[in-house]
Amino acid sequence: MARTTVVIATRDRPVELARTLCRLRTDLPGTPVVVVDNASADPLEPWIAGQYPDVEAIRLESNRGAAGRTVGVRRARTEFVAFCDDDSTWDPGAAAVAERTFDAYPTLGLLAARTLVGEDQRPDAITPALATSPLPSMRPLPGPRVLGFLACSAIVRRHAYLGAGGFDPLLHFAGEERLLALDLAARGWDLCYLPELIARHHPSDIRPPSAWRRRREMRNDALTEWMRRPVGVALGSTARLVGRGLTDASARGAASDVLRLLPSALSRRRPLPAPVERDVRLLEKHPPGTPAEVSP
Repeated sequence: MARTTVVIATRDRPVELARTLCRLRTDLPGTPVVVVDNASADPLEPWIAGQYPDVEAIRLESNRGAAGRTVGVRRARTEFVAFCDDDSTWDPGAAAVAERTFDAYPTLGLLAARTLVGEDQRPDAITPALATSPLPSMRPLPGPRVLGFLACSAIVRRHAYLGAGGFDPLLHFAGEERLLALDLAARGWDLCYLPELIARHHPSDIRPPSAWRRRREMRNDALTEWMRRPVGVALGSTARLVGRGLTDASARGAASDVLRLLPSALSRRRPLPAPVERDVRLLEKHPPGTPAEVSP
């Protein structure tokens, strides 16, 4: 019986979704797939039912962004869930690699894969940060312990993901991974980079403008600070964002968004446990690739 379900959140990219479903059928045969349609202009369910009757499709009446993935995770009935975007997929055998690793390391809540991008299959820009993570581990792990990942190339232990609340709908999309990583760690789960676990990303040409994404990432980073970090850290982060907004239109828009959403963020505020906050500060002090002296 299958132990891993693939969950894909999609919106208005049927061509990319068709390619991904075709690859999954070939590379992960027999793996259950759940597609969550974030209110696409043209509903995808009839097409999926006709072309891929073994794929479960769920249509949402509004675009929930990253939180749409949680709808798919709740529908899954397997121990583990592998996330795809509609323009990414997994190497053959990826599910088996993840399952063996989760079985061997019961404290693992999330595995971050090595992500290869584009036709030339170059490592994603996040790879150095994951591979050189300075975070210490008090227990054996199969790779570096991390506090970040790409949603399109992560596999989770289902009950760990749901216990942590999944992706927060307030952040919607862009940079949503950081808050979930912190929440998993706060609940005692390990997150680990596993380079032999490989996902492949073929970025769609249908993407939001880079200025929009940059504004959204800055907004979500500041909101995450308010939801989980000490007040002084959150104030400093927002003050710096406001300062950048004096000369940067994207930062100015992000600061305006933060002020508008701050009441909702404060209602979700749960400061991190001290060990997790120490890990965050360690990552801030030692950027990727720099040596870190870590006390046991």
